Amino acid sequence: MSNILKGGEFLIKQIPANEIFSIEELNEEQKMLRDSAKEFIDREVVPQRERFEKKDYAFTEETMRKLGEMGMLGIAVPEEYGGLGMGFVTTMLACDYLSGTTGSLATAYGAHTGIGTLPIVLYGTEEQKKKYLPDLATGTKFGAYCLTEPDAGSDANSGKTKAKLSEDGKHYIINGQKMWISNAGFADTFTLFAKIDDDKNITGFVINRSELENPESLTFGEEEHKLGIRASSTRQVFFNDMKIPVENLLGERNNGFKIALNALNVGRIKLAAACLDAQRRILNHSIQYSNERKQFGVSIATFGAIRKKLAEMATGVFVSEAGSYRAAKNVQDKIDELVAAGLSHQEAELKGVEEFAVECSILKVFVSDLAQHTADEGIQVYGGMGFSEDTPMEAAWRDSRISRIYEGTNEINRLLAVGMLIKRAMKGELDLLSPAMAISKELMGIPSFEVPDYSEFMSEEKAIIANLKKVFLMVSGAALQKYMMDIEKQQHLLLNASEILNQIYMAESAVLRAEKHFSPESVEAAMAQLNLYKAVEKIITAAKEGIVSFAEGDEQRMMLSGLRRFTKYTNHPNVVALTEKVAAHYIEKGAY
Repeated sequence: MSNILKGGEFLIKQIPANEIFSIEELNEEQKMLRDSAKEFIDREVVPQRERFEKKDYAFTEETMRKLGEMGMLGIAVPEEYGGLGMGFVTTMLACDYLSGTTGSLATAYGAHTGIGTLPIVLYGTEEQKKKYLPDLATGTKFGAYCLTEPDAGSDANSGKTKAKLSEDGKHYIINGQKMWISNAGFADTFTLFAKIDDDKNITGFVINRSELENPESLTFGEEEHKLGIRASSTRQVFFNDMKIPVENLLGERNNGFKIALNALNVGRIKLAAACLDAQRRILNHSIQYSNERKQFGVSIATFGAIRKKLAEMATGVFVSEAGSYRAAKNVQDKIDELVAAGLSHQEAELKGVEEFAVECSILKVFVSDLAQHTADEGIQVYGGMGFSEDTPMEAAWRDSRISRIYEGTNEINRLLAVGMLIKRAMKGELDLLSPAMAISKELMGIPSFEVPDYSEFMSEEKAIIANLKKVFLMVSGAALQKYMMDIEKQQHLLLNASEILNQIYMAESAVLRAEKHFSPESVEAAMAQLNLYKAVEKIITAAKEGIVSFAEGDEQRMMLSGLRRFTKYTNHPNVVALTEKVAAHYIEKGAY
């Protein structure tokens, strides 16, 4: 019997600290890769920041070629197809440290290594993988992924692009239009989706632009002018009787929607990784600036209002790292388990990521929201200078904005995470019902008035997290009983449930990371405690809003009483002292 955690199972289990992975546990090979990525960005990208802001698309392409020469584009591609064949955690690490300085390069890199390459790795035939992957892994060719259409954004399956079999049966003729296609201006390998005849679902195809019989059958709009990611090539793509050989169909007919969804699952967790180093760098700029900037004769780093911001930004980075690397290792373990059970690497990777789709959505939402907030606070620390193009903050703020829209908007992802959990429970893959019923009984019983012994490090924090899980099960269980199959229409309620879910996963990740690797007196323990306190407050707000919207009378009173019981501290943390401890540590250190 496997002891590897299932996706979503964190909600109904007490997870011991020794079972989670964090960035402190990187092996030597991973540390070397991280250092080499960081060194490349500091040498090649940071000094050229302005070129990205001035829409120098050629420079983005040139930088991508250099990454290809370093092997950074082939980390997730199996060795037999010219890649490095490294594990999932390592691919997250590369994405993390290559994406922090400019959203333009982060987007080009993410679109190429993720949705531009992975569908072929995961769904390609042996011939397709041999043909396309070596060039993509080395940066000889770049990839683009054509899914979104003017009338088909979140509803990807409603696309109007059509594929028709030619009379001789050798080609599909493609007609249609795609928009917001990253890397379109310099890509050669296009993964695209179209409906064959009157099929219900879309189908995937792959083609090299350089091999088209008629080059004019694939045309492009002008470069889009965007709020941020200015040197990321983004164009409309038009197919005009474009002929694709029948053997270029990707996966199975009618299966394109599944390809798209699974590519997005990987994209979501990678997007969280892509926001991590951006947060670190914004924080480091803010610490440096606040140490150097003098007002009223002293550095602004001495002001409580600035110190509070820096402490919260640092806490955000710690929590984001904790959740992202924890989930990455869960995916990695699942893939390894499936390979050991005899599945091909292709099938194992597909199923491994699919298993943790809930966590991928949680991370995408939480970390991208936080990255935007961190950039906003960075501008605030800089004051008027933050609004100027002469400092890195305004570009960081503009670049971070797209992260909340990429890979399915954050609203779609919030609804998805809860929706997927409910579906798993309905299918019997995850038993949420028994613990939800046990909580109903607990609410009817008399609460214990004994004061627990919380002398052990992080014991009270872990008890609170266990209770927060009860809040989620109490609210979602009662809502599910009331609305049954109509629950999907209650989007306000699902958004509240999602906020509770996200806060639980991230708070638990931070607490377990601190317990596993740090001491009670450490700044990391302070950040985990600080974040948990804020998470409890957010959960109280979201749960209360949900409860008063669908429950009435005795049921409402009982659930509100349960909410108070499950969110109660025995020993309240001194929030100001914790904040000051975190701020003092990083201001003195000068960086995260």
